[in-house]
Amino acid sequence: MIKIHPTAVIDPAAELDSSVTVGPFTTIGPHVRVGSGTSIGSHCVIEGRTTIGSNNTIFQFNSLGAIPQDKKYAGEPCELVIGDRNTIREFCTFNIGTANDKAVTRLGNDNWIMAYVHLAHDCQVGNHTIFANSTQLAGHVEVGDWAILGGFTVVHQFCRIGAHSFTAMNSLLFADLPPFAMCQGQPAQVRSMNYEGLKRRGFTSQQVQAVKQMHKLLYRDGLSLAQSIEQIRMISQGDDSLQALVESMTSFLLSASPTRGIIR
Repeated sequence: MIKIHPTAVIDPAAELDSSVTVGPFTTIGPHVRVGSGTSIGSHCVIEGRTTIGSNNTIFQFNSLGAIPQDKKYAGEPCELVIGDRNTIREFCTFNIGTANDKAVTRLGNDNWIMAYVHLAHDCQVGNHTIFANSTQLAGHVEVGDWAILGGFTVVHQFCRIGAHSFTAMNSLLFADLPPFAMCQGQPAQVRSMNYEGLKRRGFTSQQVQAVKQMHKLLYRDGLSLAQSIEQIRMISQGDDSLQALVESMTSFLLSASPTRGIIR
């Protein structure tokens, strides 16, 4: 069985596991490394210092590892790193990082990336996320585990999206979206918390109730951000099962940019 199509152009210096499959008319550059079981479709261009892990499915017409769309980039040896078991659908563009930040753009494991998604330089995406069609991340954006971004979501540079959060279709984010939150609008506003998503992932009723309390403190009680953080800290007192939830929220809020802030 031919695993690399004869029309594919693969630099001899590229490192591909023997189990990798490559479709017709795909081009792979000299600094690319691809792990076992990964499938690369036709008409893809994979270039730059790009590392792709195991058992990924990369559909046709993707551009991975191109230089960043940043005028300050001066050819530094920056990277794109893609983990394991990701699905990357058609026409996605993932750029390498820049020397002005982490020097690496990173996609974790078990992510489902739909068509026309853009990951700009230095984006850091966690695990188990879903990006619907035409999600666009500007540079330096961070996305936590299990986040779901609806179609045509657009995220401003340097924003963070918390774990287990959810954006509705056509959301436009100019600030950080806290963990567990659901937002919608242009600009986006938090409408609720992702209660159904938490239940599907095995969160207990007590944990979901704690997230409801966080939402009330952040968005319903008229408190300042500092007051909300202090009240949220009290939720886990005497209950170790809530400690991780509370720590996830408070650490995110405490590290919010003083200029950009959170979506409120």
